[in-house]
Amino acid sequence: MKTAVITDSASNLDKTTLNKHPDLYTLPLVIMIDGESYRDQVDISSEEVYDLLDTHKVSTSLPSIEDFLSLLGDLEEKGYEKAFFVTISSGLSGTYNAMRNALDAYEGALDVTLYDSKTLGAAEGYLATHAHTRLSEGINEEALIKELNTLRYEDSQAIYSIDTLKYLRRGGRIGKVEGAIGGALRVKPVITVNDDGVYVTLSKTIGSFQRAMLSMKKLMVKKFQDHPIHLTIHYGNNPEKAKEQGEKLKSVLNIKELIISQLTPVLGIHTGPKMLAYIAKRIH
Repeated sequence: MKTAVITDSASNLDKTTLNKHPDLYTLPLVIMIDGESYRDQVDISSEEVYDLLDTHKVSTSLPSIEDFLSLLGDLEEKGYEKAFFVTISSGLSGTYNAMRNALDAYEGALDVTLYDSKTLGAAEGYLATHAHTRLSEGINEEALIKELNTLRYEDSQAIYSIDTLKYLRRGGRIGKVEGAIGGALRVKPVITVNDDGVYVTLSKTIGSFQRAMLSMKKLMVKKFQDHPIHLTIHYGNNPEKAKEQGEKLKSVLNIKELIISQLTPVLGIHTGPKMLAYIAKRIH
C-alpha cells in the first residue's frame, strides 16, 4: 500500500532532507505580520522575521485547512492510499486538533492517521523521518507507533535555552516555565518539552547564557553518556555560537552525525533570535 508521510514545518526539515525522502511531505504553519499571512519556510525567511520581531506585530497561526486538503488531493492523484501525519505537539499548537477536525469533514479516499509528536523542531523531524523509513520497509502502523513512542519518550532529548523570556511571554507559550523561575531577570532556564507536550524548566542557571550552555551539555551527557547519537543544534541568528558549541559537544558525546540548522521562523518567533537548542536521538 503506497503511503505518504506528512509533517508540518515545525519539524524544521530542510529541503535537502525532504528531497532524500520522496514520500515525505511538509505542511507549512503560518506566520502573521501586521495582519498579513506568510507560509513558514515558503513565503518568508528567518532573517526577515527576526528583523521585524521588535517593531511589528508578529504571531503564528495554524496551517491552512485549504493547504491541508489540497495536499491530500495531490497525494490521491499521485496514487497514495494512506498518509501518516506527524504533527507538532498538541500542547503547544492547535494544529493536531485542527487537522483532526478537518479530517472529520474530509470526503476523499485517502486513509489518514494523525500522530501527535508531543514535541517540535528536530525532535519532531526525527519522528517523521523514522516513520518514512520504516513505512518504506513495510512496517505495520501499530508497530510503527510503538517505535515512535520509544523514540520520543525514551531515546531522544530536546532542550533549549534563551537569552530572554519576553518572546515566550508574548506568544503565550511560557506556561510552566514562568512559574519555575519567577521574575528573576538574570535566570537563564534550560527548557524541555515534557511527556504532555508542554514547555517545562529542566534546570536554571544564574548569569550568562554560556552557563546555560554548560548546563545543557551536562544534561546531554547524563542522558546519553557514551552511546552513539545523532545531534541537531538549532540556532536563531547566532550560527557561529552553534558551531562553537557543536565542537565542544564532540569532545564529551559520541556524536555520529551533527547537523547545525537555523530554527524555522514559526518557532523562532517564540524563542527570539538568541537561542540554542540541542536535540539528540540514540542510534541503535
